[in-house]
Amino acid sequence: MPARDQLQKQVDILREQLEKHPELPLEKREALEALIAKFEVQLQLEPATQPPSIADDLGLAANSFELEHPAIAGILRNIVVTLGNMGI
Repeated sequence: MPARDQLQKQVDILREQLEKHPELPLEKREALEALIAKFEVQLQLEPATQPPSIADDLGLAANSFELEHPAIAGILRNIVVTLGNMGI
């Protein structure tokens, strides 16, 4: 599976997780939705033009979800790994 397709699949899984966890605090939910939107814009760009901060942002988000929502944190980490494999 091409890396971009894999990334989109992971984003889709992340959205499903958000739907499964309506108890997420509004602040965390909005921050994660904003990050997903930013990431989807980045997916449209060529890897060479993507800012490295997107991987950092995803890593920080994973850390913030680690204790209360490890499944969401795991998906975010998978995205970071895939980006790293793409050289981003």
